[in-house]
Amino acid sequence: MHHPEFPVVTLLSALALLFPLPWHFRAGNVAMMSMIFWIFCANVIYAVDSIIWAGNVDIVAVVWCDISTKVIIGANVALPAACLAVCIHLEQLASVRQALMTKAAKQRRQLFEAGLCFGLPVFIMAMHYTVQGHRFDIIEDYGCRPSTYVSWPAILLVWVIPLLLAVLTLGFATAAFSHFMRRRIDFARHLENRSALTTTRYMRLIIMSVVEMFLGIGITSYALWFATLSYRPYTSWSDVHFNFSRIDLYSVLFTPQIFLTNLEVLWWTVPISTWVFVLFFAFGHDAMVEYRACITWFRRRILRQQVTEKASPISSIGSKPSVRYVPSLITDILI
Repeated sequence: MHHPEFPVVTLLSALALLFPLPWHFRAGNVAMMSMIFWIFCANVIYAVDSIIWAGNVDIVAVVWCDISTKVIIGANVALPAACLAVCIHLEQLASVRQALMTKAAKQRRQLFEAGLCFGLPVFIMAMHYTVQGHRFDIIEDYGCRPSTYVSWPAILLVWVIPLLLAVLTLGFATAAFSHFMRRRIDFARHLENRSALTTTRYMRLIIMSVVEMFLGIGITSYALWFATLSYRPYTSWSDVHFNFSRIDLYSVLFTPQIFLTNLEVLWWTVPISTWVFVLFFAFGHDAMVEYRACITWFRRRILRQQVTEKASPISSIGSKPSVRYVPSLITDILI
């Protein structure tokens, strides 16, 4: 096993994503739940693959490969799509165009985010078949990976769309930040009149999206450059899909080092993206409040202990104190 750290890193990353999930689920935050869902799936896939194909290229679990390779394609576009949905909402929330959010407006936004964060990736997954040269590849230590016939349709579908979504995300993040700069003196009051979001949380969301997108633009551009080294013209459907059931095998001993280096760089982007997300949302003050609330619930309901609940102190950044509920991160936006 050449990379014993692979399953450990990815399983820990997948586990860490579960901590902020209840807050977003409770608030019905579609964009953030989709981000957790897709990154979680990518980590689980990478973990399982690194275990099954550690030190071998055996043709096993082919149905798993058929499914997981499509999920990988979907996840590549889902993360920038989710960040775009977040930044669109932040820009609308902080602008002067939108009135107070009603229940109907919230439902419309949730439907839009579901289409962008789940519908678009599923559509890309289905369309990938048009540029899928053969069934999939199996790479020693890494497992099964999607097969893409690198041509101009593939470049548009697999790499340009995520890049476009990332650029749009940066545009909306810039617009949202400009709202903050123009109203920085009374910005907290402006937000308070329209949601429970505070200025600190607002900026945290923008920064998270920008960091994720700069990382995504860099990695996607690098992957696109490497893929174009094997560029081929898209001649015909029958030519592209000739011998489609083929499964290509790549043993470490017979694979060029540049290919393995590229693969490892791209592999690490998944756990890195995971921990960027986790660091923004799992270790803040509000997260600690949530953890203490969970511990209190466990002690009171499971252990049957008498627990005295202390009122939360008034935050200096504009949070509204509540003994029973303390707004947390993204959740605040949607209440």
